[in-house]
Amino acid sequence: MQDPDFWTDVESAQRIVQKTKMLKNKVEKYENLYKRVEDLEVLIELSDEVEDLSALDEIVAERREIENKIEELRIETLLSGEYDKNNAIFTIHAGAGGTEACDWAQMLLRMYTRWAESKGYTVETIDFLPGDEAGVKSITLEIKGEYAYGYLKAEKGVHRLVRISPFDAAGKRHTSFASIEVLPEITEEQDIEIRSEDLKIDTYRAGGAGGQYVNKTESAIRITHIPTGIVVQCQSERSQHSNKDMALRMLKSKLIEMKDRERKEKIEDLSGDLKEIGWGNQIRSYVFQPYTLVKDHRTGVEIGNVQGVMDGDIDEFINAYLKAQAK
Repeated sequence: MQDPDFWTDVESAQRIVQKTKMLKNKVEKYENLYKRVEDLEVLIELSDEVEDLSALDEIVAERREIENKIEELRIETLLSGEYDKNNAIFTIHAGAGGTEACDWAQMLLRMYTRWAESKGYTVETIDFLPGDEAGVKSITLEIKGEYAYGYLKAEKGVHRLVRISPFDAAGKRHTSFASIEVLPEITEEQDIEIRSEDLKIDTYRAGGAGGQYVNKTESAIRITHIPTGIVVQCQSERSQHSNKDMALRMLKSKLIEMKDRERKEKIEDLSGDLKEIGWGNQIRSYVFQPYTLVKDHRTGVEIGNVQGVMDGDIDEFINAYLKAQAK
């Protein structure tokens, strides 16, 4: 008969391996940056000796890249929360406004997908509800990568769009809202126990657009946590078992977030900082007309290149928020 402590020892060993790998990755990042700085210094010295300015553009570009990488390492030192290094469960909800709001949610989906790809993260769809005519009513993603939650927690809140609506024949300016909810995906060592009698599990046929978003099956799962009323659902996997496993992981993430939040203040709802998805509650505004500007109302950071932001260039907003929180 196998020693009951065997699996405990295995799990401990796995945690040690994981932590060692993470620390090794940090050391490698530092050593690579140090090597790049040394190489840049050599290039500058050689160019200076022969009075050759042809390498100036390369030198400026490399210096800028090194400065960006150093800033990334600085930001990582701020990500010291218990769940910061975890994968993220990321949900976009369209606000009131019908097709216009659903289209805005679709635009945010593209923006965050582009950002995740630039970080080397992988993005998988967990649940998807399309708009009636276009866009997305709600979509839940699993974003996998080191510190995915640590970075993306900065995006939690209401996002406001101002533009001339492509759905308005009169060409009038419209304001739309969408909200972002971010949860850490709980790892095995952070796991919590949930009593089976506290769960109500329903199965239903997966809907939605299919294709790139979801496989149409009859194995979708909806789980209700009876004591709290929390509801989670997953329809992205072909297997009912896989959908149930993912839904349980989402539920555990929400319960842990609720527990953490209750330490600070009385919880009103699972949206946390998200209140009504509308006027006065936005964390960031994206203005396309009559001028172009993206402004974060928490930190005051402003970027005029709206297209760059919508293509996923949002690190300046994230970094400013993390620095402000650290202070």
